[in-house]
Parts: sequence; structure tokens; C-alpha cells
Amino acid sequence: MPKTRLELTKEEEIRYISHLDYARTLERTIRRANLPVAYSEGFNPHMKISFASALAVGVTSSAEYLDIEWKEPVDSTTVIACLTQCLPTGIQIRRAKEATEKSPALMAVVNLATYKLLVTLPSVAMLDKAYESTERFNRTEHIHFVKETPKGKKEVLIKDFLLQDLKLSNNGNEVIIEAAIKITPTGSIKPGDVFSVLVDQFSFPAGKEAALIHRTGLYIAGQDQVITPLELS
Repeated sequence: MPKTRLELTKEEEIRYISHLDYARTLERTIRRANLPVAYSEGFNPHMKISFASALAVGVTSSAEYLDIEWKEPVDSTTVIACLTQCLPTGIQIRRAKEATEKSPALMAVVNLATYKLLVTLPSVAMLDKAYESTERFNRTEHIHFVKETPKGKKEVLIKDFLLQDLKLSNNGNEVIIEAAIKITPTGSIKPGDVFSVLVDQFSFPAGKEAALIHRTGLYIAGQDQVITPLELS
């Protein structure tokens, strides 16, 4: 079946809705747009849409990806125009691309997510401590963290899921932490968990709930290149 791959946002107005509610909102939007979306067969048919990676509650994004399968071909311009008329505040379509049945599933190929964490420090005097904490985190090879999984608690090594060192910058007492997190067949780690470790184990001068987290991109990272799902042929 033909399909369209969309690049979408999740903005500040809907920061605190769950991934399930985000998905349901998009399903309602597709129905309202009266587009020829495909449904699965069987006793309980469901809309044939799929996401690249679920986004945690409290995290915004400028690059979510969604595949929609159609019963008949629909050009990307029509898809964008029809859906945009029906989308609620807080979601925008940035780009779209027509795909084919041979296009690999998003969840099977996306293996890297990038984030920015905005933290307002109590005062500018805390900046040196913030930089020192982040530098110690980056220098430490083995950092253990106990994460919650559907099967219970599991101890992991944070650095196994980080592509590179954390990057820290600031504007006055507002600091931005940039993180590149791997998505692996055995799982990943949340950016909020990385920040919790930075606070608990490396004395970063802020509360664990102080970070406003924004996903800046989802990528397919290979040995020679890093591309977005829309750039995948």
C-alpha cells in the first residue's frame, strides 16, 4: 500500500500529554480530514499508522515521525493541506514525503535521538558548579543507573546509551545541556534519567525536575552518515 511519512512537532501547549493521547489526537485528525487511510483486517480493525519512537510525558519535540498507509495514493501536498486544517494547537506538520511498501518501518531503523535540556539555575554563581559537574560526568567511564522497565528494575550503564559527551552552554543562569542518545534493540534511556544521574551522582546544582526537555531530532545513524527518516530512500 502507498504511504506518507510525516515530520511533526509536539509543542509547549501539549507538553504534558502522553504518547498514547498524542497518537489518538493524530488518528482523530486523519479521520476528520476524510483521507483514504488504510485499516487492518480482522475483528478489531485499527488505523495503519506507526511512529518512530514514543515521546515521554513532559517532553516537547520538533521532529517526530509518523507513517500513514493509504488505501489509494495520496500526494504529500494534499496530505499536508488536509491534515493542517484539522490539527489542534501544539502540533504542526513540518515536512512530508511519499513512501512505498518497501520503505522500512520507522521503529526498525531509527537508532538515535538528540535532545536539549533547558535548566534555569538559582543564580549565575552556580555556573562554575554546573560546568564542573558536567565535565566530571563526561570524564567518568562507568556510570551505573537503575532504570524502571516493564519487567522491573534493571541496572544499566548510562554511557552505553550516549553517542558522545554531554555538551553544556549557557546564557546567564540559563543552561542548555545537549545529549545524543542511542536507541538500541535492547532499549534506550530517557534524557530525564541522564539528568537525574547528573544531579544525584555528580552534584549538578539544580533539582531533578528542573529540566525542560525538548527532542531536537530522530536519526538513522550508520558508520558513514547520519540521516533523518525523510532522507531515507
